[in-house]
Amino acid sequence: MKKVNIQKEVNPHFREVWTTNKPYNVLKGGRNSFKSSVIALLLVYMMIPFLNKERKVNIVVIRKVANTIRDSVFLKIQWALGKFGLLNRFQYTVAPFKIIHKRTGSTFYFYGQDDFQKLKSNDIGNLIAVWYEEAAEFNSSEEFDQTNATFMRQKPDNVDMVRFFWSYNPPRNPYHWINEWAESLKGQTNYLVHESNYLDDELGFTTPQMIEEINRIRDNDYDYYRYLYLGEDVGLGTNVYNINLFHKITELPTDDRIIALYYSSDVGHQTSATTCLCFGLTAKGNIILLNMYYYSPAGRASKKAPSDLSSDIHNFITKTSRHERVGNAPIINRTIDSAEGGLRNQYQKDFGQSWHPVAKLKNVDMIDYVHDLLAQGRFYYYSPTIITGLPNCDSLELFVEEHKKYQFDEKTLNSDDPKVIKEFDHSVDAFKYACVDNARDWRLKR
Repeated sequence: MKKVNIQKEVNPHFREVWTTNKPYNVLKGGRNSFKSSVIALLLVYMMIPFLNKERKVNIVVIRKVANTIRDSVFLKIQWALGKFGLLNRFQYTVAPFKIIHKRTGSTFYFYGQDDFQKLKSNDIGNLIAVWYEEAAEFNSSEEFDQTNATFMRQKPDNVDMVRFFWSYNPPRNPYHWINEWAESLKGQTNYLVHESNYLDDELGFTTPQMIEEINRIRDNDYDYYRYLYLGEDVGLGTNVYNINLFHKITELPTDDRIIALYYSSDVGHQTSATTCLCFGLTAKGNIILLNMYYYSPAGRASKKAPSDLSSDIHNFITKTSRHERVGNAPIINRTIDSAEGGLRNQYQKDFGQSWHPVAKLKNVDMIDYVHDLLAQGRFYYYSPTIITGLPNCDSLELFVEEHKKYQFDEKTLNSDDPKVIKEFDHSVDAFKYACVDNARDWRLKR
């Protein structure tokens, strides 16, 4: 094991986190505050004395959704082990996710809280620490209470306590349960509530490229910058979106070609509209809305059946994807509301093509993915569109109008789960689904 100078790996701002002996440690902060890195290093540091004495101990790391483990906490613990020169002393499995010390059997266990019964029934034993990463993803503090009670009983006999860590970016809604929960813990004897942001970085971990990106968001949307990077619960306001961040272009860029296409659909029924959006991802990483299919059955005596909508959307996709203005850009993804089975099955039957059902989140959380794209200044809509000549296409006027009118219900703003006014929101929903489902490709928060 190589020697590590912790003072060069952990910013002075986190000294209290490193030195406290409190059992419960809540780390809240903006993006790029390095709070997760500090916890990962501390967990490895906590395990090392036991490894040196050839004693087996275990640590549990939990995220709300299991399919986010590989690209987040699993890699983060490996990074921390590498800092201490311990990578080759552990073995790594992904089914299930474990990092196991070869000599002692000491293990980092990784769980998704979405498999709660399995988590609750596992008797791991010799447990010294538990880490809840992205704790704001959980539904309430009761989820922590249920698992904590299980884990507390599993400490080694000669260890005083199991230590618990939470890390998260504060939601922008001051009334979100985790903001109120953390506030209520301040001053309690056994709890450390620690706050941080990227400005606390004295060791230069924040690269010039990161600073450039942060400044770009600050200049585009200052409130979003305060929320995302300063970790402030800035509130929601009534209007959901700042329409000035929807950048209209009348010509497609000549110096930034479209390299991929994405489609996203929100499906209505007897009285609701059905829409399909066509997005282009450019070589520079911009997202351009190129066209929209929008059919409303309102006021029509004869309404389109799923087979009609399937044909319409297929024609729309065929025309837009083969348009001369998109060149040979491939279709990467077709996203649809996960609750919609009728049109999805009809399309599969008619054309042998599957649509990907989006893994929906709370509405306010899906909205945040759109905010992320807008604040980066990378979203554009092309008017007059790439013309198809098809009915119910070739205009983005309704897209813009629906986003202008999209509002939170004022009566629900001072609550943990604010609601939107559900009117004229069909293209709005399709845009949210696209941002959530393509977050990795579009470089959005995950």
